[in-house]
Amino acid sequence: MTELLVGTKKGLFVYEGEPGDGFEMTARAFAGEPVDFAMRDPRSGRLLATVTSPFYGPKIWHAEDAAGEWEQADGVALPEGGDQALEKIWVIATGERDGLLYAGGDPGVLFESHDGGLTWELNAGLWEQPSRPDWQPGGGGLCLHSICTWPRDPDKLAVAVSAAGMWLSEDGGRSWRRGNTGLNPAYLPEEALRDENAGRCVHHVERSPAQPERMFMQFHGGVFRSDDAGETWTDIAEGLPSNFGFPLTVDPADPDSAYVIPLVADVDRVTPEGRVRVYETRDGGSSWSPRGEGLPAEHAYVTVLRQAFTRTGQGPELELYFGSTTGEVFGSGDAGATWSTTAYRLPPVFSVTAG
Repeated sequence: MTELLVGTKKGLFVYEGEPGDGFEMTARAFAGEPVDFAMRDPRSGRLLATVTSPFYGPKIWHAEDAAGEWEQADGVALPEGGDQALEKIWVIATGERDGLLYAGGDPGVLFESHDGGLTWELNAGLWEQPSRPDWQPGGGGLCLHSICTWPRDPDKLAVAVSAAGMWLSEDGGRSWRRGNTGLNPAYLPEEALRDENAGRCVHHVERSPAQPERMFMQFHGGVFRSDDAGETWTDIAEGLPSNFGFPLTVDPADPDSAYVIPLVADVDRVTPEGRVRVYETRDGGSSWSPRGEGLPAEHAYVTVLRQAFTRTGQGPELELYFGSTTGEVFGSGDAGATWSTTAYRLPPVFSVTAG
């Protein structure tokens, strides 16, 4: 049985089912409020959700049962007296110690929890980066949206901030350095490319669990691969219908695999040619193949956001799911070969997680 947590503009929707057999909505929470992200910690079973209240700002909530009582977590705040406000919590990720969780938000902040999400504290190393005053936001804000832990090594960590680029740590987040070599965006003039503070607008990053040095990135103008844990990057977008998009995921069993959902361009953020297709590589980005059987094939100009593409399982049993801003969720139970509609007529989908 697969559980889907779907964060939308008007609440959290929970579905349970099996690919091909259909899914049933089993719970709804935070009715009417924007749920930016939700996940279940596989270690404790606890549910966590990030909600941006129009009245109280962004908060993290936790619950043991999606249909039960949700409680607000403590400590999700910026230091008092500053001139920046916490705008949104984009993502939550499990760490490599029991009870350790990370949350990333705008303005380029990382929070840590050491008790399974009940309380949080600001990561001082990233917050106090000397270059922070020069960081510039992307179109969606100064968002820390990708958190890549290293399997079984809690000291190695990578995060991505739009548009401040990649940041790497080897001491559990106490200190950070850039990982932007090779990210040379066309939107920057040549002289700006020599400035390490110039904006590198990363859209999404994932690490391969099977080979942690291997990482894949969807960039603002490119799809990239790193073979040295994020130190350097190579563009692998050739063969895709466009080099723009937000969502990306990987097959945990195969370090050569990645899946992306291209969009036309930054000024036309819809699926190319009015066709919804997922593109798959099984050779590290040397080639890409469209996977669209069962997906809308005409007059379908949809947008899929960066947190709205997810997977569970691996190898031949890999399940893939994504949601659109037009309120549909699509799923595949055979690693993307065939697709079906899992949910429809929802509010705009911000995030999808599966477990």
